[in-house]
Formats: sequence, structure tokens, C-alpha cells
Amino acid sequence: MAKRKAKKAKRATKKTATKGKAKAKARGKKKTGDLIISKSRTKAAADLNVSGEFYSALDSVVREMIAGAEARATNNGRRTLRPHDL
Repeated sequence: MAKRKAKKAKRATKKTATKGKAKAKARGKKKTGDLIISKSRTKAAADLNVSGEFYSALDSVVREMIAGAEARATNNGRRTLRPHDL
């Protein structure tokens, strides 16, 4: 009986771990509405004031750069983005 309970507990732990990994992967994916660039880091890097519209413009430029890098890597038969893809 104890062995059976131990096996059940072990299976449940594996299922929970797998679900946790899936949730972590989902969390890593950004929603379309979220900004890629951190506002606080951008402010810290700039010597001037930063307007609210700047972040959405910067985000769209960064997304375009990433899309271009993805296309280049795919055309070269790679699944890894490298600095020279930018």
C-alpha cells in the first residue's frame, strides 16, 4: 500500500512540474500589447526627459528589427538569432 501511494505521489509531482514548466514558458511569451523595452531602463539611459509616446515608437522599431532578424536567420536555415542578423 505504501509503495502504491509513493508511486501516485511521484506521478503527481511529475505532472505538477510539467504544468509549471508550461506556465513558465507561457509567461515568457510577451503579449502583443506589452512593451519589449523597460521604461525605467530607458529613462536611466537617456539624459533628457522621455515622452510617453516615445516608448510605443521605440517598441515598434525594436519589433521590426527582431522580425527582420528572424527572417534573416530563417533564410539562412538557422533557428537562433545572432547579432549579425540585426
